[in-house]
Amino acid sequence: MKTEASPTARALLALELVQGSPGITADRIAGKLGVSERAARRYVEILREAGIPIESVRGPHGGYRLGRGLRLPPLLFSATEALGLVMAVLDGHHDAGDPTDPVGSALGKLVRALPEPVAAQAEAVRRSTAPAPDRSAARPDPQTTTALVQARAQGRRVRLGYRSEAGPERVFEVDPWAVVVRHGRWYLLCWSHTSGARRAYRIDRVRDVAVLDAAFSPPADLDPVAMLEEHLSVGWDYQTEVLIESPVEPLSRWLPRALGRLEPVDDVTCRLVGTTSDPIWYAEQLAVVPRITRVVGGPELRWAVRTLGERLVAAAS
Repeated sequence: MKTEASPTARALLALELVQGSPGITADRIAGKLGVSERAARRYVEILREAGIPIESVRGPHGGYRLGRGLRLPPLLFSATEALGLVMAVLDGHHDAGDPTDPVGSALGKLVRALPEPVAAQAEAVRRSTAPAPDRSAARPDPQTTTALVQARAQGRRVRLGYRSEAGPERVFEVDPWAVVVRHGRWYLLCWSHTSGARRAYRIDRVRDVAVLDAAFSPPADLDPVAMLEEHLSVGWDYQTEVLIESPVEPLSRWLPRALGRLEPVDDVTCRLVGTTSDPIWYAEQLAVVPRITRVVGGPELRWAVRTLGERLVAAAS
């Protein structure tokens, strides 16, 4: 049995139509909602009585539009949109079901603002889902992240208190070029005036942020994701070099930049050069790269490739 929508629900649908189509007429609202023109006008009056400033404009191009200074009510979501949003939050934040967590609290407010049938479905998914935490994820403090994003938007240099993986805390003055999220970790891609070089700092290790007066402009050709991937492939403990029977261009379309830099050797061969802190992990990534002709080095990578190969051969036999 089909349930008839209440006047309030239809009034909210009418509001969504006015928001999305300024100047919409009562006749068009009626057609969209499947009601009479008189009913459509009544829904507009319900909204006005609720304090929502809906203006009437006369003339051939007239209709209803929202007045200035309106504080919009909660957004209207379909069931599919609401469930998709809840699933995305749960997928990216394993504490989203905890009402004491900022994200969990915000998600709870969103669910409570939804129409009851939609909210019931969203809450069922939220309560019955147990997302496993991503052990490699490291979520930074929201205020720290916001300060860096705002400094980037304003083109202002910042001073960072930063604690490295080794433990000691240092202070850097940087131009914040971009904030990039990669595999559950948040990075600040920047130019460090302290180091005189391009750097990528993990935002969860930033202890404090001070916005300075100095202004900056990021590079015009900046590709934040590509630059971060390339940056993360250098500066590690062990050198890597691999020859691959492939031109650079087709291989570069899918090969992760974190594995290193591709250089042409000739028309049919290229060289993959980089660094890694984990040769076994690097060897595992190479296992899916077709047409590797030679692992040049370093010695740690050659050992890791040989060890991995022997392990696979032993498993097959």
